[in-house]
Amino acid sequence: MAVSYLDKFFNPQSVAIVGATPKEGKVGRVILENFIKKFKGRIYPINPHYEEIMGLKCYKSVKDVPEVPDLVVVAIPAPGVPQAVREAAEKGVKAAVIISGGFSETGTPEGIRLENELREIVKTYGIRIIGPNGLGVFDNYSGVDTFFLPEERMRRPPKGYVAFISQSGAFASALMDWMAYHGIGVSKAISYGNKVDVDDVDLLEYLAEDENTKVILMYIEGLKTGKGRQFLEVARRVSRKKPIVVYKAGKTSRGALAAASHTAALAGEYGLYRAAFRQAGIIEVESFDEMMDVVRVFLHQPLMKGNRVFIVTDAGGVGVMLTDALTMAGFELPRTPPELKEELRKILPPHCIVENPIDLTGDTDDERYIRVLDAIIDKPYVDAVVVVALPQVPGIKGTYVDHLIKLKTQHNKPILAVTIGSEFSAKVAQRLEEGGVTVFESPERLARALRALYLYSMYRLKEEKQAQ
Repeated sequence: MAVSYLDKFFNPQSVAIVGATPKEGKVGRVILENFIKKFKGRIYPINPHYEEIMGLKCYKSVKDVPEVPDLVVVAIPAPGVPQAVREAAEKGVKAAVIISGGFSETGTPEGIRLENELREIVKTYGIRIIGPNGLGVFDNYSGVDTFFLPEERMRRPPKGYVAFISQSGAFASALMDWMAYHGIGVSKAISYGNKVDVDDVDLLEYLAEDENTKVILMYIEGLKTGKGRQFLEVARRVSRKKPIVVYKAGKTSRGALAAASHTAALAGEYGLYRAAFRQAGIIEVESFDEMMDVVRVFLHQPLMKGNRVFIVTDAGGVGVMLTDALTMAGFELPRTPPELKEELRKILPPHCIVENPIDLTGDTDDERYIRVLDAIIDKPYVDAVVVVALPQVPGIKGTYVDHLIKLKTQHNKPILAVTIGSEFSAKVAQRLEEGGVTVFESPERLARALRALYLYSMYRLKEEKQAQ
């Protein structure tokens, strides 16, 4: 693999933690606890003030460790970081995660000097660095976890297939906690801070080859100077394999200024980023809600073959709202062909509406849904099906849920749903989500997420045709 040099960050056999401590509430303590709980490899605490920490022999320096650790995690005050990294590099270590802040993001001459010193160490010894001023690396499969926030404050998500790269540590931690709460699985998370060495390009290349990652999510404030073209080329290659979803912060001039003081990011001209994202097949999102909606769609829905959508609803008003939202998002809602109308009239009561959106009305039951969905799902002019199933309707008992899930497994077409309500509606939504039917609480959010799936599908189709 072309980027196997990054593998020691994610799959090390041994790790040394510089700044490990037994003191409660300290960063080095939380990181050490993380590794003790989940990491299967060898762990070496580094702290000159202790002989032993949490039952593990403690070493004064990485130089004293009886082997060359695959990974070194550095969590000490900034002034001591270059020396600790230099000692690790002289030992032969090839990967270091620097959690410490106090570098170029401060805007001070001393912070900038310290960061330049780290760059010189990288050039001299060939050691790779993630950081400084970030949370580092979380790998759900190997047990690497340098995120220094305790689990009672930041829950860890279950194992899954979303990897995310974040320039902001606080955003990364909030996203981890949110995804854990909503049961969305994560493969890897990287908070790289000031990216003194390893950057977006390196990480994209690595995640492209990661078998546990199906969707890549990125929070970007700015790219390294001179890296724009390379980022574009790599992202285009990666997008041919798996979707990249990006939230670009620092769009406005004031936001760019905030980004500069946050991670020393050069946010750049937003219009250039936007055009570059389109060229590379990257899906850009405008909000946190849209970001997670798009991720859920990419995780569970197949690619689209076209933009024609049929709606099946038990609520005429929501059907109209969806029609507007999908049309404004660029979708076609075809009129129901005569032969399908005739087929539907045979299986539905006369008061039901067989035009698209197909309205089963408020006296519907599960059987109406099942019959109509069976009638439309395999039609060649149906590229996606959206089901509005407001469960407050008394005739609905819930058997349509299992049928929807069965159709989802049998047909290679996106099937999405809208449910709006309280606890009962939430239970229906959970059952559908667990079966791979992506559920939304509003027509507008569904339309935006489906548009992202369509745009990416067309990008993949175009790239495949060009490759032939």
